[in-house]
Amino acid sequence: MLTKKIYIAGVLFLFFLYGVKGQQMNMVSPDNHLSVLLELDKRQLYYSVVFDGQEMLEKSPLGLQTHLGDLSSGLRLIDKQTRRVDERYEEAKIKRKSVHYQANEHRFTFENNDSMLLEVIFQVSNNNVAFRYGIPQTGEPANAIIQKELSGFDFPALTTTFLTPQATPMIGWKKTKPSYEEEYVADEPIGTPSKYGVGYTFPALFRIGDRGWVLVSETGVGSLYCGSKLSEGNADGLYQIAFPEEGENNGLGSSQPTLALPGYTPWRTITVGKDLKPIVETTIAFDVVKPLYEPSQSYQFGRSTWSWLEWQDGSINFEDQKTFIDLSAEMGYEFTLVDNWWDTKIGHWRIEELVAYGKTKGVGICLWYNSNGFWNDAPQGPKNRMNTSIARKKEMAWMQRIGVKGIKVDFFGGDKQETMQLYEDILSDANDHGLVVIFHGCTLPRGWERMYPNFVGSEAVLASENLIFTQHANDTEAYNATLHPFIRNAVGSMDFGPVLLNKRHNRENNGGTIRKTSEIFQLATAVLFQTPVQNFGITPNNLNEYPDFVIDFMKDVPTIWDETIFIDGYPGKYVVLARRHGDTWYIAGVNAEKETKDMLISLPMLAEGHATRYSDDTQRNPQRDNLTVVKGEKIKLTLRPNGAAIIVGK
Repeated sequence: MLTKKIYIAGVLFLFFLYGVKGQQMNMVSPDNHLSVLLELDKRQLYYSVVFDGQEMLEKSPLGLQTHLGDLSSGLRLIDKQTRRVDERYEEAKIKRKSVHYQANEHRFTFENNDSMLLEVIFQVSNNNVAFRYGIPQTGEPANAIIQKELSGFDFPALTTTFLTPQATPMIGWKKTKPSYEEEYVADEPIGTPSKYGVGYTFPALFRIGDRGWVLVSETGVGSLYCGSKLSEGNADGLYQIAFPEEGENNGLGSSQPTLALPGYTPWRTITVGKDLKPIVETTIAFDVVKPLYEPSQSYQFGRSTWSWLEWQDGSINFEDQKTFIDLSAEMGYEFTLVDNWWDTKIGHWRIEELVAYGKTKGVGICLWYNSNGFWNDAPQGPKNRMNTSIARKKEMAWMQRIGVKGIKVDFFGGDKQETMQLYEDILSDANDHGLVVIFHGCTLPRGWERMYPNFVGSEAVLASENLIFTQHANDTEAYNATLHPFIRNAVGSMDFGPVLLNKRHNRENNGGTIRKTSEIFQLATAVLFQTPVQNFGITPNNLNEYPDFVIDFMKDVPTIWDETIFIDGYPGKYVVLARRHGDTWYIAGVNAEKETKDMLISLPMLAEGHATRYSDDTQRNPQRDNLTVVKGEKIKLTLRPNGAAIIVGK
């Protein structure tokens, strides 16, 4: 207790030292490398961010505008409180199982000219800033429509961006967009207009020249708010929080969220680093949220086969699904995913047979569902089973009775508050019935791994199905793979569906689109892409097409990681990272550049002794060799174009 009092006194002294001089309030991280300056200028609120003496965000606006009044101007500070956050938690579904979160929290209360109150809460941790707003109830009104959030991110002129555009509503296949499945553009000048003119999807990565990197996102979005995005950037480098488009959800519902009072907005997060290590390793999306309910059981995660990816709709029949259950059993996998149309092509009663057959093989069954309702024209069934409480609970009770392990729900309609309510309702009801949940054709998960114990992951990326649909996706596969660890997968589990070992993407492995990456590249994506249930794209024919060590790697690779460490890379060019499961390290590197990249890397996490290296030979055929690890000596990695290397050791 004495130590705590001394620390609080120290923080208060620092606060006094930096002070409220000129209505400026400085907040620093525990290691003093990151500082946030909050200031009132002409009674409007702004903040800026400095890291190691370099300005990463220039003076950026804060505030809310509501139907009750303007909480962005005419403000005066009436209270401030400071505390230290020091928490430990465990979450097996993210990049690091055990997390120790330390931050300095500053809570400011402002009053406007009409005596309305606005709370602004900042948590500043090492390399991370999180902030949100609170609106107390100060009179009879018990709710507030948030008409606009002014929160902005004003970047220096030398900044380049790594962004993906938000799609306009009700476009794309069967009117299923926005679904967070647009392409990224790397190193684009600040302020470049987006493809669709409606802003950019979270998360958003920015390079501030030689100063370092900034990753912007949001977390803690559940049923009580909408999902947000970044606005179009202006010529000065300012991006602001923007709400969903009116046309999302087929036009139903408001794009403006409503808070019950007292209420809080979600957290806006900013991760800052001189290099990319803090960007890849950050856990801020989970640090500032809490579980919303207890798990109804101890959930199982792991590996899954998935016939639909390579064999497509024609495989959704009883015999082919038995074949993939057998494949899962042979690989030692925990699950098989039965995709769309099973309700008409297999039927509920024969699904019961498949589940029973899976039990004899030690393989659990997961089932696909259309989110459905009024927001898309997607014809795939089962339809209208997940969009209403009555239908959903009835269907889930049936799944629980026969022993289904999880569901994949597809084709959502946008980011309005109503849709966020649907996500949460599905997760909550699924937990009541012992089911894990994956979302596809969907929004970005925003802290959901910790908020919802049975949430597994979301697609929210241009995922592996596009390798079957277009040659362009194959031609750019390596490029995209080297982006995801720095952007999309940095903030949440990503259900990509990796490891497609077919050279041609069709059932017979003799037609369709052509894979351009090597087999070792495909194995590396099992490590590179993080989500606690991986729906792998391997097929029965692969077992006889490759050396045993390729298949054995896929039998052993885990999906739950105790630790993740960034080693080297640049978004869109190459990436090398290490993940630990138990006492075994998997180090994976992939190359999207046109030239072979020879690297000498330090791997201090490996003990002296032997490790196994998987790589491409000069013809890009898979090869394996043993190497000797000597403390203090670097290890050679050769990454061929569209190729990879993997090291496994302890």
